[in-house]
Amino acid sequence: MGKSNSIEGVASRQLALEVLRRIEDEGAYANLVLSGELDNSGMTQTDRKFVTDLVYGTVRMQRALDWEADRFLKSAPPPAARRALRLGIYQLRHRDDIPDYATVSASVEAAPKRFRGLLNAVLRKVSGSTTSFPNIGTELSYPDWVIDRLNTDLGSEVALDALRSMNNPARVNKRADGYVQDVSSQLVVDAVESRPAEIVLDVCAAPGGKATGVAHQGSFVVAGDIAEKRAGLIRQNYLRLGQSNVSALVMDALTPPIRPGSVDVVLVDAPCSGLGVLRRRADARWRVRPAQVDRLARLQHRIVRSSVPLLKPGGRLIYSVCTLTVAESIGVDDLIAEEFPDLDVIDPPGDPWQPWGRGSILFPDDEHDGMTMFRYQLPHQTPGKHHGNSSPVPSSGGVLLG
Repeated sequence: MGKSNSIEGVASRQLALEVLRRIEDEGAYANLVLSGELDNSGMTQTDRKFVTDLVYGTVRMQRALDWEADRFLKSAPPPAARRALRLGIYQLRHRDDIPDYATVSASVEAAPKRFRGLLNAVLRKVSGSTTSFPNIGTELSYPDWVIDRLNTDLGSEVALDALRSMNNPARVNKRADGYVQDVSSQLVVDAVESRPAEIVLDVCAAPGGKATGVAHQGSFVVAGDIAEKRAGLIRQNYLRLGQSNVSALVMDALTPPIRPGSVDVVLVDAPCSGLGVLRRRADARWRVRPAQVDRLARLQHRIVRSSVPLLKPGGRLIYSVCTLTVAESIGVDDLIAEEFPDLDVIDPPGDPWQPWGRGSILFPDDEHDGMTMFRYQLPHQTPGKHHGNSSPVPSSGGVLLG
């Protein structure tokens, strides 16, 4: 990182503070507001990376940062001061490439004038102190319920490794076509194993990463999502990639307007708690609530129930979620086994996937995000009453609507 960031980068820190303000005061999503602010900033690529790390790191580690500050505060500071303290302490504790004196100087100058004295005093005290956190939740900066849930579902050792891994910055991965997509999602795409002339329905497809990835396998992909704006993102992506074998559709995955028995593969990359991708969604750990896990599990089951009847005889269902909870993975599979006993389980794809009930799991590590996946196949004979008819669909996908 250049000198302008470490010593003179006041503008970068001010932009980071503005993004943090919008996340906190407006409820803005970190990735969306950061992207918009950076696009309007005119900053160099180096400065953009610096601001991105400041925002994501500060949001991610805010519980630990608050504890560091509170040791030297007599009362809770105003929100603007709290944000500036978090930003400064994040740099002191997590940016080894910046001298402490430079961090304190630039952070104080970037803060609102009325809080600069407070910031200068607290940051200097933090800089000269050692840290002994009171508990693992504070140290790793997660809500206690997330730690408790993953300890229960994964075991404490595996959970701790996953939680530590998700505090590291995410890597940027590009497919051969230039589309930015994390490795774990690419592995789900590989596991679809669609073939030319097959029709694949991706029922929760936005922004289109998995749909466009599957399209490279030669099949025709119908990529659906519930909102026109989200379907528009899919459309933008497949047009940008020059793909003519993808079609975007506005649809509700609970009531898909697709003829029963008409598709070869249904990909259900379901809405989930996202507890396997917290490194990429810095603010998600503070947004998700415990009750949402079980509510999302019920939604996931309903989406699967609506998807199975769309399969042709011999058709395949791929169910994936970017989370690590039992309720949203093995729990959904238990319901599938009970309600659709004629669905055969397709063997897990092997390394780097690990066995997870009847499916597979990727634990967060240096290369992978957390992901669980289950693959099923209908018998090739005529499906039963649950699965509709097997009317053919042209490979163009033009006669899908039921």
